[in-house]
Amino acid sequence: MTEHTARPLRPTPPRASRSLTAANGTALRLIRDSLAADRAAALRLTWWTLLSAAPALASGKALALAVDQGFLMDRPRTAALGLGLFALCALGGAWAGRQTYPWLAEIVEPLRDRLLRDVVTGTLCRAVTPGAGQDDCAAVAVARLTRQVEAVLDALAGQLMLLWQFVLTAAAVVTGTAVVAPAAVPLVVGPLLVALALFAVLAPATVRRQREAFDAEEALAGRTVETVGALRDVVACGAQEHAQREVLDTVSCHLRTSRALASVSALRRLIVALGAHSPLLLVVLAAPSLIAQGMTPGEIVGVLAYVLATLEPAIRLLVQGLGASWLRLAVAAERLAEAARHPEPLPDPDPALRPADGSAALCGITFAYGPGAEPVLDGVDLDLADGDHLVVVGPSGIGKSTLADVLTGMRPPRSGQVVLGGVPLDRIARHDLAPARVLLPQTPYVFAGTLRENLCYLAPDTPDDVLAEAVAELGMSALVERLGGADGRVDPAGLSSGERELVALARAYLSAARLIVLDEATGHLDAAAERRVAKAFRRRPGTVVTIAHRMASAHRADRVLLMDGGRPRVGTHRTLLAEAPLYADLMGHWRTGTTGDDRPGDDRPGEDCPGDDRPRTGRPRTGGTGDDNAPARGHRADAGLSSPAAASDRSSSRPVADPAP
Repeated sequence: MTEHTARPLRPTPPRASRSLTAANGTALRLIRDSLAADRAAALRLTWWTLLSAAPALASGKALALAVDQGFLMDRPRTAALGLGLFALCALGGAWAGRQTYPWLAEIVEPLRDRLLRDVVTGTLCRAVTPGAGQDDCAAVAVARLTRQVEAVLDALAGQLMLLWQFVLTAAAVVTGTAVVAPAAVPLVVGPLLVALALFAVLAPATVRRQREAFDAEEALAGRTVETVGALRDVVACGAQEHAQREVLDTVSCHLRTSRALASVSALRRLIVALGAHSPLLLVVLAAPSLIAQGMTPGEIVGVLAYVLATLEPAIRLLVQGLGASWLRLAVAAERLAEAARHPEPLPDPDPALRPADGSAALCGITFAYGPGAEPVLDGVDLDLADGDHLVVVGPSGIGKSTLADVLTGMRPPRSGQVVLGGVPLDRIARHDLAPARVLLPQTPYVFAGTLRENLCYLAPDTPDDVLAEAVAELGMSALVERLGGADGRVDPAGLSSGERELVALARAYLSAARLIVLDEATGHLDAAAERRVAKAFRRRPGTVVTIAHRMASAHRADRVLLMDGGRPRVGTHRTLLAEAPLYADLMGHWRTGTTGDDRPGDDRPGEDCPGDDRPRTGRPRTGGTGDDNAPARGHRADAGLSSPAAASDRSSSRPVADPAP
């Protein structure tokens, strides 16, 4: 199959796309662009389609010959010759029709990649453009990338195949009828025109119903995923009846729209009755009059053959194939065009400035998810010097990931200012922001390709020795060897969660960014691997902000940012342990819920942890409340923070719902 260079799917403005004219325009542009992508395949498709319709022109004449010159004249050989010619026409049309499919595939199949690329690109562009609005949930995106893309492909194939066949077949029927029996032409053409007019009248209602069906399908997919994903919270809140009612309401809406679409579709059967069955009835009823005008019985049979064997299947294809398929194409192409829409990019500042280093500052940052929502961040101030290593801790859902998004410019704050490398965020051009900072989310992304392409994506010119050094530094040697070296192929589904995290961490490590933000990016690594990664990033030049899932990270950080729902507090591990009850509570929960290498005291002997003056024995000391570390399990509760219960005596904000950060 040849490669094609096709133009991207051009989106239709959302308001204009609600009309039938705009939807049809989107579908027509899609067909035109698909044909223009491979003109040679389009010409071959047209040629074979013409050959498949040509035998219909001779079929009625062949039957007329068999009846008039054969059966009625008692000439079996002539009758057999006419019937044989009729059969030969049918076989020739079928063979020519078979030749159309390879060329149809040459046009349609490349469209799948193009549609997927356009929809994914548009979705990603809107996701990273401030003010572009939030897209629908992942289930809606999946519905677009699967059902709606396939609907466009199937419908487009139907248009390219059936459009030619119907036009050429209808022309052949009218021409053949005019040659065989000119007096019968009005009896065939009149009902055909009425049927086409009815089809045009029903089209707007059908498009509207089809659009509503797509909306209901997306709503049902979104509601199902949301409800299943929130089952734990639904049960915990006792909201089963409410959740069930919402799901059933969505199902009922989907059922109503499906029935409405089916009722409109049923009316299209009238088109077949008017366009094909009515001419058949009219010709039969008018047969005595036609014979009186000089028409022979064989010519009447030939006209009936044209209507019954050729025109009726063509109209049925128009209604059931071309009609429904066109409507699905118009609506689905319209929806995909909206999904492929690229938001208007914000203009670059003039003049644009580049960050000088990895320093960062948040000045009075306030952020909320929606105009009327409670702020997740409220008046947050933070100052990070170049080379700082900060760990952010706090109960689950307190806004740690939101802080990471605002700091890296992924979400614009409601108020306040973000400064990166001494430059306000709104003074940095888009192409300068990406190389200045890297954000690793909780779910790392690994793409199909070679391991080198994954690791060096942010630094394509990385030398082999630097790549090998980074692999050894992060403890990835075994993974690289298993994949067959740096140029081995990567199957993302074949990697464990921890291996995917290592690949993403190495990608950030090799980048030139001076600010690295790790949003629980080591959640699937064991404690030893996490320590190794933390030490590797400590030796790397630049600033590192870690959203922690293990409190051991706080022991190794220069400073710790504690988020507790109010104004965040910044300090060292020692000062926060002594002065912040919530921090002591979090540390107490973690200490009493872990064993072995997960305990902070299990750092390797001789390895320095800033802010931690424990003796390097591999175990935490046990002592009084003046010690930085809580006592080991088994000691009395009043000897320090040996249990969550003891910690809760000092804290009014014990994170019951998140006992193990």
